[in-house]
Amino acid sequence: MKRLLATALLTTALVGAARSAPAAAQLTLPHLFSNHAVLQRDRPLRVWGWASAGAAIAVSLHGQSATAVTDRLGRWEVWLKPEAAGGPYVLTVDGGAAEGTSRVRDVMLGDVWFASGQSNMEFPLKGFGGAPLKNAAAEIAAATDPRVRLLRLEHKGSPVPLRDIDARWTTATPATAADFSAIGYFFAREIAAREHVTVGVIDSTWGGTPADSWVSTEAFATDATLTPAFDARARFQQDQTDADLALAAEAREDAAVRASGGKPPAHPWHPPEEAYRPSSLYNAMVAPFTGYGIKGVIWYQGETNSNAARAPYYEALFRALITDWRHDFAQGAFPFLFAQISSFNSPAEEWGLVRDAQRRALGLVNTAMAVTTDVGDPGNVHPSDKQTVAARLALAARGVAYGDRVAYQGPLFRQATGEPGGLRVWFDHADGMTSRGAPVIGFEIAGADRKFIPATARIDGATVVVTGPVPQPRYVRYGWSNVVPGSLYNAAGLPMSTFSSEERIQGHLTFP
Repeated sequence: MKRLLATALLTTALVGAARSAPAAAQLTLPHLFSNHAVLQRDRPLRVWGWASAGAAIAVSLHGQSATAVTDRLGRWEVWLKPEAAGGPYVLTVDGGAAEGTSRVRDVMLGDVWFASGQSNMEFPLKGFGGAPLKNAAAEIAAATDPRVRLLRLEHKGSPVPLRDIDARWTTATPATAADFSAIGYFFAREIAAREHVTVGVIDSTWGGTPADSWVSTEAFATDATLTPAFDARARFQQDQTDADLALAAEAREDAAVRASGGKPPAHPWHPPEEAYRPSSLYNAMVAPFTGYGIKGVIWYQGETNSNAARAPYYEALFRALITDWRHDFAQGAFPFLFAQISSFNSPAEEWGLVRDAQRRALGLVNTAMAVTTDVGDPGNVHPSDKQTVAARLALAARGVAYGDRVAYQGPLFRQATGEPGGLRVWFDHADGMTSRGAPVIGFEIAGADRKFIPATARIDGATVVVTGPVPQPRYVRYGWSNVVPGSLYNAAGLPMSTFSSEERIQGHLTFP
């Protein structure tokens, strides 16, 4: 049954699909190996490419060399020993007189971070229309940083995994940074300054996309708990039946309004079909990087999975995504750091459920979460303060990836125990917990029926005592509304995460 799911997904997609294979009979490197590239320090270095079948390939970098012979399909790869941070170096790949020689200049050994997700990670320094970045002009003007390298992908989907991407590394300048992920850039800037190494960030993002599109087909085929993704896909397809007619009608209406001197109204967003196809973005915007050494991933996504069709299985899906990427990159349990979705006034959606699912993903090793509800904008899904989000992700990187003894996580739910008239909630990372003088709000309490009602709460040391008119309180939750009305912080100034004490199995509630 599992394999049938994958077969059904790919049968029509494979027809006429292009894998972006390079032309044969000439030495070719992936675009990842371009001038200004950053290679991951302290890890074995894989270099690969294509040439004529049977061609002899020689690779050299910083005094190291290795050779290979291409296989019958023209593929080759070599491995070089780990290198410490340094550079600039020249990577030379020689295929002889028949194949030619490629020289990649200004190559640095440093740390490579893969930044991915939807629009809040894609959000560039120049901002989006109607959503400016805080201090955008000053940030762009100061964006020249020789220790930061940027690689930005254009939007692309594919029915099959691609081998290469059409993007190249650049140095960080006002011109290159303006269109780059603001969080990715700010994160790299801080890590480079603290670690004193070159940091390369890969901006592989697409706004408005569901996590379903970023998971491999193999993951769907081997995990039956992810099958609701295909139901969501079916609903999306039904909604798209008349999308072309709607677009044409909107264009006619806009033209008529303009002709009469008016301003056209805002229309509903019509997401591109390829961006909502399960595995499509994994194939085009993740798969080409799986052979490239990375330090870790920073991720910001979940808003598009907050609707009724997708939110209930996000817990299983997000954990599967992390596990899937780690498997395919084959570099162990590398750090996977993510931003929890923020506050936004979207009454028909389940932002609390998605935020709690993200919190539960912290059960996976080498993960960390930046809580963002206190820097959100209830009226704009794209909050302007990306600096704070990046700083919290960088703090997490210091703790998880670089081994610094630093507080990087806000108060996290541990357990709830009985208390006269209510529950006492225990937390990790809660030393010095404070509401900063504001009322302690946002807590709800429920009995066995799971019908939550607003509760009264007070801080007691590193715990919170929650009471309410429930005869036998059993469950407690916090920050469940789409717009979180307040925040509790620990001594490090990091906010508390949305949580529910309800038991869950693979993202679904379990009932006694």
